[in-house]
Amino acid sequence: MDNQDIFASSKYYYSIREVAEALQVKASQIRYWEKEFSILKPKKNKKGDRRFVQKDIEILRLIIYLLKEKKFTIEGAKAYIAEQKKSISTDLEAIKHLENARQRLQNLERYL
Repeated sequence: MDNQDIFASSKYYYSIREVAEALQVKASQIRYWEKEFSILKPKKNKKGDRRFVQKDIEILRLIIYLLKEKKFTIEGAKAYIAEQKKSISTDLEAIKHLENARQRLQNLERYL
């Protein structure tokens, strides 16, 4: 199972470690983004451990896309998200499809 497939399981909550590994970022980056982006609010258990649901993961994918692929600054990404709040679900879906297409192409490349 590749890193993207971890979220296809029937599991409802994911730890910050699982999310960081699957999205190929550091857990400290996720904690930082949680402070910077008010839209990202993972639930916490009684011990204070973050528990990410699918919506949180989709938001993280959007943040990663804006920062790493589109080269937005943190402030630019915040502004984009604020302006596009209504269409964010559409953006998240598009990013998901693009990531799946990239993964399929990478898999095909290995077989060539």
